[in-house]
Amino acid sequence: MNVKRIVANIAAPDPSEVDTFYRGILGLDLAMDHGWIRTYSGSATMQIQISFASDGGSLTPVPDLSIEVDDLDEALRRVQEGRIPVEYGPVSEPWGVRRFYVRDPLGKLINILQHE
Repeated sequence: MNVKRIVANIAAPDPSEVDTFYRGILGLDLAMDHGWIRTYSGSATMQIQISFASDGGSLTPVPDLSIEVDDLDEALRRVQEGRIPVEYGPVSEPWGVRRFYVRDPLGKLINILQHE
């Protein structure tokens, strides 16, 4: 048996309220919308990963999601343009990533990163 996909399911009273963040800021596609559930996806092939942590690294809180992008400066520009407060960073970490933390419309802590 091989794991084909891991999906993060996040409770949301109104799933459409995250559209501006995940679609507008991060550029994900709306892959499915049944009203009670909205699924966003990207076009890149991704590795299957699931992390368990006692710390977010550099003594930060453990983020709810980590999203790797190919252009952190562009992601930061979009976040700033959307007037979304940055809670940490941007910073180059000793383990080889540059990242920053923001909160999505549901208050979930999102680690946006790029490998250096």
